Amino acid sequence: MRGRLVTLETKTSSSNFIRNIVSEDLASGKVKEIVTRFPPEPNGYLHIGHAKSICLNFELADEFKGRTNLRFDDTNPVKEDVEYVESIKKDVEWLGFKWDGLYFASNYFGEMYERAGLLIRKGLAYVDDQTADQIRETRGTLTSPGQESPYRNRSVEENLDLFRRMKEGEFADGEKVLRAKIDMASPNVNLRDPILYRVVHAHHHNTGDAWCIYPMYAFAHPLEDAIEGVTHSICTLEFEDQRPFYDWVIRECEMPWTPHQYEFARLNLTNTVMSKRKLKLLVDEKKVDGWDDPRMPTISGLRRKGYTPEAIRAFCREIGVAKSYGVVDERMLEHFIREDLKLKALRTMAVLDPLKVVITNYPEGETEWLDAENNPENPEMGHRKIPFSREIYIERDDYMDNPPPKYFRLFPGNEVRLKHAYFIKCEEVVHDADGNVVELRCTYDPETKSGSGFAGRKVKGTLHWVEASQAVPAEFRLYEPLISDESEDEGQSFLDHLNPDSLQVLKGFVEAEMKEAAGGDKFQFFRHGYFNVDPKDSTPELPVFNRIVSLKSSFSI
Repeated sequence: MRGRLVTLETKTSSSNFIRNIVSEDLASGKVKEIVTRFPPEPNGYLHIGHAKSICLNFELADEFKGRTNLRFDDTNPVKEDVEYVESIKKDVEWLGFKWDGLYFASNYFGEMYERAGLLIRKGLAYVDDQTADQIRETRGTLTSPGQESPYRNRSVEENLDLFRRMKEGEFADGEKVLRAKIDMASPNVNLRDPILYRVVHAHHHNTGDAWCIYPMYAFAHPLEDAIEGVTHSICTLEFEDQRPFYDWVIRECEMPWTPHQYEFARLNLTNTVMSKRKLKLLVDEKKVDGWDDPRMPTISGLRRKGYTPEAIRAFCREIGVAKSYGVVDERMLEHFIREDLKLKALRTMAVLDPLKVVITNYPEGETEWLDAENNPENPEMGHRKIPFSREIYIERDDYMDNPPPKYFRLFPGNEVRLKHAYFIKCEEVVHDADGNVVELRCTYDPETKSGSGFAGRKVKGTLHWVEASQAVPAEFRLYEPLISDESEDEGQSFLDHLNPDSLQVLKGFVEAEMKEAAGGDKFQFFRHGYFNVDPKDSTPELPVFNRIVSLKSSFSI
């Protein structure tokens, strides 16, 4: 996580081992054109880990003037849905990429069936009547060989007939499977007669009810790569042990094109669940507000929270591509959104937990308009006018009756500066019957107006505020990590480790002109951090702001 900081608007050409392989293959003439693919299964929404793979595949092809396909590995109709297909397409486009070809594994089911028949005719596949549990029990261990199925030596004719009858729907789910005939004593358990096809009587989102047998992913995936002419099939390290079977399928199915598989370490983030199965459980158990909940590491969740595609792409480039596992500090991702927004976001004021202040010596019924920079770090964003009058709101925690030493905000008799406005001094405090502070009564010094060149006394505290009569009521959502402890004790689910304080909802006010804010607009609220207008829950009557990230972090690259 150390190294050169990549600028957000520039694609990196820094070396990694996959890029070096691609460069060498093109230079040697091994391939004429690089073809990559991003092949998600449409059984859930994409997350930040997928973003790393998307960036790697698309940017490699773009750098070397090649092509990238978006392919849906839809071989399991029970878990897949059109909703996921559409969400994946939206996420890839939002990240800034455009695929050259859009494909579905299910479009190749006919050819896959024929290739499986070829394996049977070559004596390299057979129909097995054993149950899933029996197959699992006879597969063996890492130190002991597996046991051959009693159906392993069926004749070619019987296997062809049974496989055809599987396709025609004669058998129930789980009644029969088609297995490869390789080596039950292989030290690589993935070569111990893996399953190629199973019976599944389920409606498929793309092919409807045309099929009741479906290829296993490990069999379908290499065929898809070969059919599409993929040159560099890039996947994560957990598929490294599958590579010998990947090569076996392409070779024995006599595919006219031979792609090659390369593995890299997937992305792991601290305090973040990266399992699609677990993320789906969070949604199904209603622990979150859908796949796009801003606490989720999904691309749609990050988008709703307020992350930008530029920040995510820069993050993915910076973490790089490696062969060894590691865990990336989530603060690194936060660093890149700060870097992206610091010159883009309008800087404004919001009061999240309001306390009313009455400026007793300010003229009643009068409102003046003060000048404020929209972003001091980006003068091109210009200035705005903000109202100021007798009544304002400040943050409740900017006042204390009995402050500790070195407390520089408001307390009885103390004077502070209001951002863009005047000095005010706390003269009187109003409490309710329970002793709670409900109102402050202050005086202001008209000679201290911001920008007036006042060179008199100095104050150490500066407070943000919102003028009361034109303040816009708003809801603020503050997020913390969803997982408080990533470990799972014996007998416990990861759901037992959810952070009960992952979401805090506050009701306060924003500046008057914020009533025009639209979903997806981003702002830096003075002292509070960067916020995004929630595109799902905001209304004209009550805008909702999601905190993207706080202003500062101890993390550095």
